[in-house]
Amino acid sequence: MNTTTRISTAERLGRSFGRGWRAYARGERRVSSWLASKGMPVAGAAALLWVVKLAVLGLLFYVAFWFAVVLLGLAMAGWAAATTPSDEEEWPFTDLTELRKTPGYDPNLYNDISHELYTDD
Repeated sequence: MNTTTRISTAERLGRSFGRGWRAYARGERRVSSWLASKGMPVAGAAALLWVVKLAVLGLLFYVAFWFAVVLLGLAMAGWAAATTPSDEEEWPFTDLTELRKTPGYDPNLYNDISHELYTDD
């Protein structure tokens, strides 16, 4: 019997998310201190970081909006395709005599073997 405990996938995922968050916070502190070392006030560095965060958030919302618009358009196109009537419209010339009266009628194109101008190739 194996007595070693194994961590679950959720715990592993939570730990990796936590490591990523700590790395992000560490990088943000490093950028803030670098800006302060270059002569920028600490409040200005914090404000600049917030502006960058808000710009990234705005960009994400912009991309998500257009992604949702495209998905909505695809859903509407699918709905429209599904609700079209299944019976297709008939050819407007249902009667052969009406078809023969049209200008430029060629019996070979319509396989009209009863027409006098029909030639079998």
